[in-house]
Amino acid sequence: MQDISWPFYVRFFIALGLSFLIGLERESSGVATKGRVFAGVRTYSLIGVYGFSCGWLVSINIPWALPVGIISLTALALAGYLAKLKNDFVGWTSEVAALLTFVMGALCLLTDLWVPMALGIVGTFLLSEKAMIEKYVERLDNAEFLAVVKFLLITLIILPVLPNQDYTEFKLNPRHIWQIVVLVSTVGFAGYFLTKKFGNRAGLWLSGLLGGIVSSTAVSISAGRTAQYAPERGVNALQATILASAVMYVRILVLIWIIKPEFVASIWFKLAILSVIGLALSIHKEGEVPSSEKIPVQAPKNPFEIRPSLVFATLFVVLSVVTVLARRFYGETGLITLAAIVGVTDIDPFILSIVNQATVAQNPAISAIIVSMMSNTIVKGIYFGFLAKNMRKSTAWRFGLWALLHLPILLI
Repeated sequence: MQDISWPFYVRFFIALGLSFLIGLERESSGVATKGRVFAGVRTYSLIGVYGFSCGWLVSINIPWALPVGIISLTALALAGYLAKLKNDFVGWTSEVAALLTFVMGALCLLTDLWVPMALGIVGTFLLSEKAMIEKYVERLDNAEFLAVVKFLLITLIILPVLPNQDYTEFKLNPRHIWQIVVLVSTVGFAGYFLTKKFGNRAGLWLSGLLGGIVSSTAVSISAGRTAQYAPERGVNALQATILASAVMYVRILVLIWIIKPEFVASIWFKLAILSVIGLALSIHKEGEVPSSEKIPVQAPKNPFEIRPSLVFATLFVVLSVVTVLARRFYGETGLITLAAIVGVTDIDPFILSIVNQATVAQNPAISAIIVSMMSNTIVKGIYFGFLAKNMRKSTAWRFGLWALLHLPILLI
């Protein structure tokens, strides 16, 4: 359906401008590389006008104009490509860009303008950033590429086909559960790439901050190993562990806000206080360290894999059921006890299952969340202290004090 707010002549000049933009990029690219180009500014502009003209013929009930136009242009592009092959020139980029320009010109008349404008801008960007894209592809890890494909599979294929209704008395909704899995994995996915990109440049402290987006528990173990094999880096490794744990509160708060915004008003200041306490505990005097010794925390494993996603979904379902049963048979005491127990593992499924089930932000649910975080803080201190023997005293008082400060937060 056409956007009638854009008159005919405006659509024509937009088609001409976008075609000119692609032609300008192609011609400048040819000049820069001193190579042979399929077409330049004028030719691409004419191709865009040609496409617009064919679109106009279609609009006046000559439907064969568009297929004839695209076939004729394809024949010319093919002839040009065969001519290039005789001179040892390879590559279809310019020819494909010509076909895109034709389609874009036709769409400027036949559809809403955002479609051809998006095609023109994205197409020009892809053409102009060849060096950057090739450099990125060379550095792309095959496992990371497969993880991206799996992300698309999980998000675009699996999620839409899951039933969107509650099952059993525990109100388990398959689509909603998988949405939470995708959400948590996506946040971790972003943190993983940020850690890989910037962690080596800034050392332990930034690796801890970014690693906390993925898994603060994984960072505590990784940093503990760093301190174990490089004792002179023990202070920095402890700082990275505490920073990752401080980020955990912010990460969980963001996830709660996305899943159930009405829950945030009753808990945000508690998590903010605990996060600030962690930041304060991480402050210490640090001498200058040679760049060769600035060993970053090893990046956590890529979180967006099929198996971790299935494990998270399973934990979420199990803890959702167990939470309901604990509350039903043992009341608030059972829920708090369960929170203390699950703190030794990944607390995200437990916290999100509580938030997902709660209709409002109830005090028992908030208390259970805080207790699970306190338990998890103690466990991370134990993990790090076990590995970093020379840092056990400092680790004990910092994590111990941090865990104790969760108790007054429960009473606020």
